[in-house]
Amino acid sequence: MIAIRYIIFAIISTIVNLFFQWLSFFVYSGFLSLYLAMFIGTLAGLVLKYILDKKYIFFHETKGAKDNTKKFMLYSLMGVFTTFIFWGFEIGFDYVYDDENAKYLGAVIGLAIGYVVKYNLDKKFVFKD
Repeated sequence: MIAIRYIIFAIISTIVNLFFQWLSFFVYSGFLSLYLAMFIGTLAGLVLKYILDKKYIFFHETKGAKDNTKKFMLYSLMGVFTTFIFWGFEIGFDYVYDDENAKYLGAVIGLAIGYVVKYNLDKKFVFKD
């Protein structure tokens, strides 16, 4: 059941990420807009995924704001490597394919791979107690 829940949350977080990227492109499409959009989408997806993972995947209850901040920072740190996977796929697809939507396909593939890796990192290092 946890695997199904994790997959659903990964899909929801991916949709949120891509929506915020799309919104970012809608507002600004100039110099370095892809990188700005990826950053904004990543932040939106990260916050949502942290809340969902903490509560419904790892069933972790923080012991106050300081503990929650510490967990979020560690969760974010574990996401650095997986973010590079995701961004690499998105940038690569945007560069290789002459299609406006290719970057989104690359993002979906990169996020899917990244979420599998991230689950294992979070289980081992973030929510280990």
